[in-house]
Amino acid sequence: MAEIGLVVFATYALQVSKAVMPIYRSRFSKHIFNQPQLLAILCLMRYEDWTFREAEVRLAEHQELRNALELELVPDYTTLYRFLCRLDENLLAQALIETLKRFPASAGDPKTTVAVDATGLAPGAISTFFVKRRKDRGDGLPWRYWLKWVVVVDLARQMVVAQLAKRGPYNDCAQLRPLVDTACRALPIQTVLADAEFDSERNHHHIRQVHGLQSVIPAKRGKANWKRHGVRAEMQQQFPKELYRKRALVETVFSVVKRKLSARAPGHSLQTQRLQALLLGLAYNIYRLKPRLLLSYDQAITTIPL
Repeated sequence: MAEIGLVVFATYALQVSKAVMPIYRSRFSKHIFNQPQLLAILCLMRYEDWTFREAEVRLAEHQELRNALELELVPDYTTLYRFLCRLDENLLAQALIETLKRFPASAGDPKTTVAVDATGLAPGAISTFFVKRRKDRGDGLPWRYWLKWVVVVDLARQMVVAQLAKRGPYNDCAQLRPLVDTACRALPIQTVLADAEFDSERNHHHIRQVHGLQSVIPAKRGKANWKRHGVRAEMQQQFPKELYRKRALVETVFSVVKRKLSARAPGHSLQTQRLQALLLGLAYNIYRLKPRLLLSYDQAITTIPL
């Protein structure tokens, strides 16, 4: 369990949801629950790594949590699942940007350094010990694929700026360009760091020529006797090691997410797993707002209806 109180997290998750999502999907909605409430519950589920049924039970047991979410009734687990299936990935991207606005950068550093990296998320709750035992017995692995979560991280604030999720194993070299485009729309960037998976002359050209940013990617693709040209040759000859060391903070972000929140992206379908991974990034950003959350805790409590 993460260390921020559920009431504080739920209060702030609801504020972020209200800023990016309309109250109701249509004028024909039943108006029992509104969309920001359901999105805040999904973020809370990823924060505590609850299932849909666990979320229903916990909300029924926790009066203060229902007050923080402005709930008069507890939504059924099927309501939460259907809302998850209707979620728009662009809306989750807007919610990420909203969390960045609520955690402003320092005045002395108007432009920031971002890093791009990927990690794997388990598609279910099965333990790695059971996977290894099945492999040792010759029964084969229960998974044929895993989910790959690719993120752009603001290294100064350690916040997720842009993200995507795909079925892995997958070569994400071509995904760097749309991720950088999304990140540039979210905040001013000065330098982009990425590991050797994203090494290509086209990626360097896109970052430098299209956006006018500095790109640092180690040139390790290809055989040792291959001759590199352009920016990749520059990376091979004069690689900025001191600057590239900052990229290790991405691994810190992945470690915090998997230790404090969850290492899973559960779901029976690939689309559900992708949405769960994107919600995990949003929940992590809200979790990173904890200093501001704790400072405003007393004010948040006074706004909760009795």
